[in-house]
Formats: sequence, C-alpha cells, structure tokens
Amino acid sequence: MSEEIENQKVIMSLIIAGGNAKGASFLAIKAAKEKDFKEAELKLTEADRFLAQAHNAQTDMLTKEANGEHAQMSLLMVHAQDHVMTAITFRDLAGEIVELYKRIEDKW
Repeated sequence: MSEEIENQKVIMSLIIAGGNAKGASFLAIKAAKEKDFKEAELKLTEADRFLAQAHNAQTDMLTKEANGEHAQMSLLMVHAQDHVMTAITFRDLAGEIVELYKRIEDKW
C-alpha cells in the first residue's frame, strides 16, 4: 500500500475515533441529565475505547517518526489531530458533568 494511502487511512481513523468519542461523551451527559447514570458510565467507557483507538494510531505514527519514517503533514492531518484533542477535552468535561449530575441527584 502506498505511503499516501496509508497516511489517509490513519487520518480518517483519527477523525472517526475522535468523532465517535465526542458523540459517546455527549450521550453520557444526556443520560446523566435524565438520571440514567448506568448508561452515562457506559457511554463514558465507550468514549474511552474510541480515544484508545486514536491513541494507538498516534503512537504508531510517533514510533514510525522516531524510526525515521516521517509522515507527510497536511491540513487533513492537522484537522485529525485537532479532532482528537477536542474529543479528549470533551470526554474529560463530560466525566465531570456526569459527576455533578450524580452529586445533585444525591442531594435531592
């Protein structure tokens, strides 16, 4: 497989994993808002799995870079990395929001 096609596959895997993680995180917040904390935790775990997929792709890229196989940087690659970083932040905040909903529920 050509290097360009391999690079495009990595880019798309990062974008998809980031999008899926962000979506699962949003569903976790929605579930917590509806007081379905079991579902919220399941969605946070699902988001973590998607982020692990993205992390593995990034680790593979970093390993290749360390071994002298430099990836071609493109606007799509920057976008993919931005997508993943945004998803990580969203996941972290979703976890905090779920915890806040739990505390509110415990107080009532």
